[in-house]
Amino acid sequence: MNEENEQKNNQGLPTLSLIGSLFAGAFGVQTKKNRDRDFKQGKFHHFIIGGIIFAIIFVLAVAGIVKLVMSSAGV
Repeated sequence: MNEENEQKNNQGLPTLSLIGSLFAGAFGVQTKKNRDRDFKQGKFHHFIIGGIIFAIIFVLAVAGIVKLVMSSAGV
């Protein structure tokens, strides 16, 4: 049984779990269970890269929404 857990820990987090953890962490709603799983199974550089990509997409989305609202308001 321990060997199965060690293999699971070495595989890292599945992509959807990583994305879910990034969103939950960004909005401050991460559960303790998931946070513990992330620290045990996740790789540090995956979270750094994912966080940077998330931040860039978030800023571009906000800028796009502001641009859209400003253009429709005639400003």
